[in-house]
This record gives sequence, C-alpha cells and structure tokens, in this order.
Amino acid sequence: MNALGLEPTPEAVDACSPFRFREPLSPDMAATRENRGISFDRLVGFCLEHIEKTNQNSVLFIEGVGGVMVPLTDDKTVLDWTAALQIPAILVVGSYLGTLSHTLTAALALRSRNIVIDRVIVSESEESPVPLAETADVIRRHLGGVVVTRVGRGEGL
Repeated sequence: MNALGLEPTPEAVDACSPFRFREPLSPDMAATRENRGISFDRLVGFCLEHIEKTNQNSVLFIEGVGGVMVPLTDDKTVLDWTAALQIPAILVVGSYLGTLSHTLTAALALRSRNIVIDRVIVSESEESPVPLAETADVIRRHLGGVVVTRVGRGEGL
C-alpha cells in the first residue's frame, strides 16, 4: 500500500485484499480453521473486475500465495486461479537446496495450462548452497527464453 501511496485504512486494505486469514497457512486450511469458505468464483470475479478496470498504460499486480499448487479451496489451486484469469505469471523462487526441481516443476505446471511465464525472479535464500548466479543460470538454461532475474539478500528489485 505504501508503494501505491495509499493509507492502510481498513477500507483500503479490503479494497485490495478482501481474502485474508489470521494464520499463515494455505488458504483452504486457514479458512477451515476460521469456519469460513473461499468462493473460487468470487475470487476470480474480484480479479477480473480489477483487470477490466486497468488501462493499457497501467500495471496490475495480482499476488498469489505460496506456489502454483497451493490449495485455495477443496478442489482449486493457485494454478486453477491463474488459468481462469488468463494472465501471465511471474514465478518467484528461492535459491535453497531443491529450488531447481521446485522451479522447473512449477514452470511445467504453468505451461501445461498454457500460462505464459513472464519471468522468473530468483530471490537468494539464507541457506543458498551455490552462488545465486549459478542457480539463475541453470533455471534460465532449462526454461529457454524466459527472463530470469536474481535478487540478493537485502536487495530490492
């Protein structure tokens, strides 16, 4: 909200993030713990409404949660949400041990639903086993043509 120059009032927070939960869990689990449900259609509708209001000279950033296969409802994931919106994805990954497999699997899942990967951002994890540039180079090589950007610890984009 600060980046948008907005005061974080309850109304402003509701307008940009109407789906919030107390616990940092997958949305389906967090909603269940609060005896709430998530309407996938309402979520998609909320996003499509904002997409339609965005002019061509603006950027609308829709932030997902956790990863492409995180459950949102009993039968829908972030992948289903992204596919329903028909928007490109920015894949943000760490540089931890296992990230190559996780990143390439996420990319495969996105591509299996014809979702364009706009770029991959590799954010340096605290316990990076190899230099950040090396991890980014391997991802770049395997995702041919996708822009791969790296961000070191404490750096911003």
